[in-house]
Amino acid sequence: MTGPDPASDTKRKPGLWLWLPLGLFVAFFALVFIGLVRPASRDIASQMIGKPLPEFSLQPIAQDRPGLTRADFTTGKPRLLNVFASWCIPCAVEAPQLAELARQGVEIEGVAIRDRPEDLDAFLKQNGNPYKAIGSDPTSSIQLAIGSAGVPETFVIDGKGVIRYQHIGDIQPDQVGLILDKLKEAGQ
Repeated sequence: MTGPDPASDTKRKPGLWLWLPLGLFVAFFALVFIGLVRPASRDIASQMIGKPLPEFSLQPIAQDRPGLTRADFTTGKPRLLNVFASWCIPCAVEAPQLAELARQGVEIEGVAIRDRPEDLDAFLKQNGNPYKAIGSDPTSSIQLAIGSAGVPETFVIDGKGVIRYQHIGDIQPDQVGLILDKLKEAGQ
C-alpha cells in the first residue's frame, strides 16, 4: 500500500484563488460600463421650490434694461427668472427658446452671473434680448440663495414671488411647451 505521493500535492488543480482576481476585474468592468451607459443624474434640484424668493436688489448690468428686485416678482403675474451668463455656451443655445417664450407673452427676468457689462451687451446683441430686466450677480449670492447650481437655469415664479418650478440646463425647443404649462400652473 502506498501513501499519497508528495509530488502530487504540489500539482493541485488551480482553485478559487486563481479565478478571484478575474471575477473582481469583470465585476469592476461591468460597474464602469453601466455607469457610462446610464450615468446617474448630476442635477441638483433647488430646495427653494415652493418657497418665496429671498429678498434681493440687483444693480442693472445691461445698458437698456433696469436691475432686478424681489418686488418685481410680486405683481400678481407669473414669470420666468433665467440665471445666465455671457460666457455660458448653453445660454447662447437656449436664446432662441427664450425669444420664443417672450414672443408668446412670457415675461422673463434675468440674473447675469459673474459677468461684465461689455461682455453681456455683446452677448445680447449676438443672441437677442428677451429680458424685461437684468440684474448683476457678481458674486453668485442670489444664484446660490435661490438654489441654482449652474447656468443656465430657469425658474417659474408665481405672482406672489414663490418659486414653483426649476428647469436645470438650457431650454430645448421641445421643452418650450413644458415651460408654458408650468407658467400656466403657477398662475392658477
